[in-house]
Amino acid sequence: MRRSLRTLATALLTLPLALALAPPAHAADPTTMTNGFYVDPNSSAKQWTAANPGDGRASAINSSIANTPTARWFGSWSGNISSAAGGYASAADSQDKLPIMVAYNVYNRDYCGGHSAGGASSPSAYQSWVSQFAGGIGQRPAVVILEPDSLGDYGCMNQAQINERQSMLSGAVSEFGRQAPNTWVYMDAGNPGWADAATMARRLHDAGLRQARGFSLNVSNYYTTSQNTAYGNAVNNELASRYGYTKPFVVDTSRNGNGASGEWCNPGGRRIGTPTQQGGGAEMLLWIKVPGESDGNCGVGSGSSAGQFLPEVAYKMIYGY
Repeated sequence: MRRSLRTLATALLTLPLALALAPPAHAADPTTMTNGFYVDPNSSAKQWTAANPGDGRASAINSSIANTPTARWFGSWSGNISSAAGGYASAADSQDKLPIMVAYNVYNRDYCGGHSAGGASSPSAYQSWVSQFAGGIGQRPAVVILEPDSLGDYGCMNQAQINERQSMLSGAVSEFGRQAPNTWVYMDAGNPGWADAATMARRLHDAGLRQARGFSLNVSNYYTTSQNTAYGNAVNNELASRYGYTKPFVVDTSRNGNGASGEWCNPGGRRIGTPTQQGGGAEMLLWIKVPGESDGNCGVGSGSSAGQFLPEVAYKMIYGY
C-alpha cells in the first residue's frame, strides 16, 4: 500500500513535466463533421457570372470555376472580422459544408513583394484582429490558411522584423487553438521555388508550426501538384530530423494545371488544376486563389489590381491558353 501511495505521489509530481513534453492536442477533425466543401456564393467568379449571364464566357466560367469550392479571403476589407468570419462559417455550417478561409491581414503584409502590401496597422492590432477572427468561427468546423506569403521571403526584413512576424503568427495559431477548436489551421509555407526545404522548416517551426494542423503550399502560384508534394515531403523530412515531428500539408491547385512558367504574377498560358478535394498527394488539394483573380498590375493582368476578377483570364485558364 505504501509503495502504491509513493508511486501515485511520484506520478502526480511528474505529471506537469509529462504534459509539457506531450505533443499538443489538435482540433477535432472538421472533415468528419461536415459533408464536403462549401462553395462561396459570393465569390468574384459567382458575382461576375450572375452579373453577365449573356456573356459568351459565362457558362464555362460558371461550370468550371464558380461552382468549385474556393477559399474566402479575409482582411481589412472584411469590416467587422468577428461578424464576417462568423457569418461565413455559420452559412457553411447551415449547409453541413466545410468552409475554406484565408486570414490575410498580418502587419507589414507582403513587405518584400509589395503587390499586396497592407495589413493590420501594428502587431497589437493584428493580435486583436486574429483573435476576433478565431472567436467569430468559434465551435464551427473550418479550414484556415494562415497568412499567405508571410514566411516565404525574409530578404528585405531585419532580424527584429522577422522575430516580430514569427511572434504574430505563433500568437495567431494559439488564438485559433483556444477559440476555434474545430478549425484546422495551416501555416503558409510558400512554394517550391521560394525557399529551400531546410530554410522553410526552420521558419515554420520558429513561427509556431508545432501547434498548427499543418502547412499550406503553392497559394496563388502555379507549381504542379507533384512538385509541391515533393517539396512538402522534403520540408517534413527537415522537420523530422531537426525537431522530431512532421505535419500534414495542403496544396493550392486552383491554377497549377499547366505548371509554372517561371513567372508568378499573372503569367499567360496557365490552367485550372484539380478541383478541391481530400487526398490527391497531400492531405487536401484546395482552390485557395480564385482562378481569374489578378495577382496585381502585371503580366496578362496589366492595369488590374490584386484580387480583381478578370473574366478573359479566367476563361483562358479553363482551356489552358
